[in-house]
Amino acid sequence: MNRTEFIFVTAIVLFLAFALGWFAYWLLHRFTRVTQSDMGELDRMAQALHEAEEMRDQAITYLQQREAELTNQLSQSEAELRAAMDGLREARLEAEELRNMLENSRAS
Repeated sequence: MNRTEFIFVTAIVLFLAFALGWFAYWLLHRFTRVTQSDMGELDRMAQALHEAEEMRDQAITYLQQREAELTNQLSQSEAELRAAMDGLREARLEAEELRNMLENSRAS
């Protein structure tokens, strides 16, 4: 093999290596590229996720407000119950005192 044949063989081998590399790149790019429809679907999913997060935040805010209202109502009810129980206790004591006075006046 003389020098000219060696150069041609080397050039052909290099060209084949280049063509094989380019084909491998094209094939890899073809299978891994993201299509426009996939991008649209990702955008829709991102929008739906954003809306769901906003709804969750609104629900949490509503629940916190409702919990505060119910806690306030409960504390008011407990205060009213304590006042009613104190009044009932005083009425029972007064009734007991009146019974004792009535029994003492009957006994005398």
